[in-house]
This record gives sequence, structure tokens and C-alpha cells, in this order.
Amino acid sequence: MEGFEENNLRQPLAYRMAPRDLDEYIGQEHIIGKGKMLRRMIEADRLSSVILFGPPGTGKTALARIIANRTSSKFSRLNAVTAGVGDIKNVIADATNPFTSEGKRTVLFIDEIHRFNKLQQDALLPYVEDGTVILVGATTENPFFEVNKALVSRSTVLQLKSLTEENIVTILKNAISDKERGYGNISVVVSDDTLKKIAILSGGDARNALKAFELAVITTSPDKEGNIVITDEVVSDCMQNKVVLFDKDGESHYDNISAMIKSMRGSDPDAAVLYLARALAGGEDIEFLARRIMICAAEDVGLANPNALLVAVAAYQTAMAVGMPEARIPLAEACILVASSPKSNASYLAVDAALADVRNGDTGHVPMHLRNAPVEGMAELGYKVGYKYPHDFPGHIVKQQYMTDATLGKTYYDPTDIGYEKKISEYLDYVKKNTEKD
Repeated sequence: MEGFEENNLRQPLAYRMAPRDLDEYIGQEHIIGKGKMLRRMIEADRLSSVILFGPPGTGKTALARIIANRTSSKFSRLNAVTAGVGDIKNVIADATNPFTSEGKRTVLFIDEIHRFNKLQQDALLPYVEDGTVILVGATTENPFFEVNKALVSRSTVLQLKSLTEENIVTILKNAISDKERGYGNISVVVSDDTLKKIAILSGGDARNALKAFELAVITTSPDKEGNIVITDEVVSDCMQNKVVLFDKDGESHYDNISAMIKSMRGSDPDAAVLYLARALAGGEDIEFLARRIMICAAEDVGLANPNALLVAVAAYQTAMAVGMPEARIPLAEACILVASSPKSNASYLAVDAALADVRNGDTGHVPMHLRNAPVEGMAELGYKVGYKYPHDFPGHIVKQQYMTDATLGKTYYDPTDIGYEKKISEYLDYVKKNTEKD
């Protein structure tokens, strides 16, 4: 082990095991598989500007390294965290200088490109546009939100997906067997089930999986036979908790909350509480989550279950009062109730239709008999005159005009026959039937 550590462990395992060519690349078959566009461009050395985006540890930087190895172009690399406009100008100067460029195209790889500010992105734009450099950008953020629209429009945007458990297990097995870069020269014993556990806990991030596996190997003493045996217990100690693929300030924030809302609206409580749990585990603001549940209760459940909004409001108040971790309980109750309730957006449609009329036309004046007459003498002008007090009539209803003249005959609220709204529909039919007799 001592000689092995000295010669091979100077660089992290994740760095050593980075694929050197397309045949070693694992995953992302949708863009790098046989016959796919990016693979064809790389193999033909006919690369155009691309922006690669996806979660950490999915192979963005590895693809850039493969491009660097395969291209006949001059390859330059910048990290947006540390690079400035001056660094961009230096790359452009080299690219346009026939001596430094050797007459070759320049491929400029920019890691974390979303961290470039507007000034830096604007400085790069003209040279991407005129082909002075071929841009390869990598980002964990959605470039359509975080990168200059002009840069995006001049690049092919390719999304990388989280690696599958099978992908991660394959990568780990390659590390075990590789004698040059991995642990092929020592005896590492690990079951397929344990490798799968690492894959699950890594959250689709190959870098995290390799880091954890490396830690497990270098901290485990060989047994009497000289085997380094990696067990589930060793893995649990090295990884602690599953990596949560959630960034409360990034695209996954929007994707996850969208999925939670759509699952509540779609009456799938299991999916709804899953996305709630992902958000909570990722550190999402509980007030934000509670507000979204309240909105869904009002918009999508509505009067099909009026209690849903009451529970959602109560959950909001409770969550804000107790905080995490206890807040997860009332939030889950409200989330599950909203998802499990009958649905109606009739109230939502009603108010929007009424607002459209108010904003787009003359909805007339309040009928005189509905107006208030708080001051003596107003009744002489017709205010409140002729108003019929419903409680003075059978069934506590009476026929009289409530709509304005301009909106007379219009219908905004059309109740469904779902949940409690069915009772509302029946009552309104009763009102209509009995007032028509007057």
C-alpha cells in the first residue's frame, strides 16, 4: 500500500479516472452515444460553440478534456470564478496572432460560465460570433436563465443528466480494475450491493462516488490476506448522508417546486410529498413552501374542499411558529391534504373572467337599490330604495337584480359537481328555481 500511495494517490481518484477518450466516457448517451451530434462533431474535429449544462459530476469537464485531446485546434481554458476581462483579451490576442495560434482555430473552454458577469460575457461575444474562438462553456445552471442570451443563441446548448446507478457502478468497477490510474494493483474487495449503495448515495454524481470510494479504500486497513474489504458500514461512515440534488437558488429550485405543485394539482400525494421532502432536505425556505401550498389549495382545490385552504393556512402559521425540523410535519399534512382533495378551479376562473371584464370594458354602475345610504337624504336620491332583505322571504332568498346593467345575464362562476362544490351547485340551482317564480 505504501508504494501504491506514493506513486498513484497524489492526485484524487476522481481526477485520475476522468475519461481520456469517448470510449472511456460513461453516460450521456443522448448526446455522446454512437451517431449522436456531439460525438460526430468531436470525432470529425468539426466542433462549433456549445454550452454544456447539468448537475455536478455528470461529465462536463471530462468532455472538455476529451475535446482538448481530440481536437487539432489550439485549446485554451478559463475558469469564470477567477478569470476576468483581461484573461479573455489575452486568449483573443493569442487566437488572432498567427505565431501563437500556429494558424489553428482556438477552442476556449470556460468552466462555470454562468459566473461571468455581463461585462465579461459581452467582451467574449464578438469573438464567438465571428468565429475567432469556438466556445465550450460548462455550467451547473440553466444557461437560458444565467448566460447572456446572445451567447446562448450562438451556441448549441446540450443538457447533461444525472448519471444512473448503473453508470456510477460501472465507473467504480473501472476504478477498481484500472492498474494505471485506479486500484488494479491492490486487492479491493467490495460487493455489487455495496457499490450500488455508493451509487445511490452519490445522487448521480460520479465525482462524489469516486471521492467516497477513495476515502473508503485509503482509510481501511488490509485484512490478514491483504484484502481491503469495503463494507456497507465503511461506505455509510464515508458518505454519511445521500447527496441531495437540489440547489435552492438554481434551476432545480424551480423544477422541484413546479413538480410539487403539479403533483398536488394532479392528485398524487406520494409524488407531492416526495418533492416537498427534496425541497426540505435541500434547505428550501419553509415560508416559500407553505405559500405555494396555500396558493395550490386556493387555486386548484378551491371550493371542492374549502377546508383545504384552512389547513394550508394553519400549516403556514404552525411552520413559521415552530421552524424546522418540526415544520416538516404540518407542511406534509397540508401538502398531502391538498393533493388528496377533489379539485376545482372554478373560483379561479370566475375571478379572472370578472377581472378581464373590469379591465377591458365598462361594467356599469352598482344598481341603486344595492347602494348604501349612510347619510340622511341619500334615500331621497334613490340610494337603497327598493332593496329586498332576503331573510324576510321564504328560504331566505328573493328575486332582485344584483348584477350591473352592463353585466346583466353574464355568468362568471360555474361550479363543478365535484366534492363540496356539488352542494354549492345544487344550492345555486335551488336559488335559481325558486327566484324564477317571483
